[in-house]
Amino acid sequence: MQDITIRDWFEGWRQLIVDVDYDKARTMFAPDVVGFGTYMRLVRGIDELENEQWRSIWGRITEFHFDLDSMVTGTSDDKLTGWGLCLWTSTGYAENGTPFERPGRSTVLLTRSDVDQPWQAIHTHLSLVPGTPPRTFGPPPAG
Repeated sequence: MQDITIRDWFEGWRQLIVDVDYDKARTMFAPDVVGFGTYMRLVRGIDELENEQWRSIWGRITEFHFDLDSMVTGTSDDKLTGWGLCLWTSTGYAENGTPFERPGRSTVLLTRSDVDQPWQAIHTHLSLVPGTPPRTFGPPPAG
């Protein structure tokens, strides 16, 4: 099996956020993942992460991307635990549909059972840069 780097993991997750593909995104996370985010102080388990965090954001933003040039990564000596952090940005929308920049920071802790297995997130912390409006309402309908 080809080794998926932590950078690749972030890029794969980014595409699933853009595609609003919750089912495929779930496969990138451990069932007992814990996280912090914009809307939730603490979520436990993949169901809470999806329902309480992802579904509150993903369909209400556009142009999401991780700034991979800002990425810092590391792994344990046995290469079974890893982490990555980087900046990200997206476009949010005010209640009247006006777009605004939504910059933020992310930290993800990853694990795998063997170096030939894909990474799975066991902890995520995504937060907005202070001063960024916390709510986004989604882009206005086309037309």
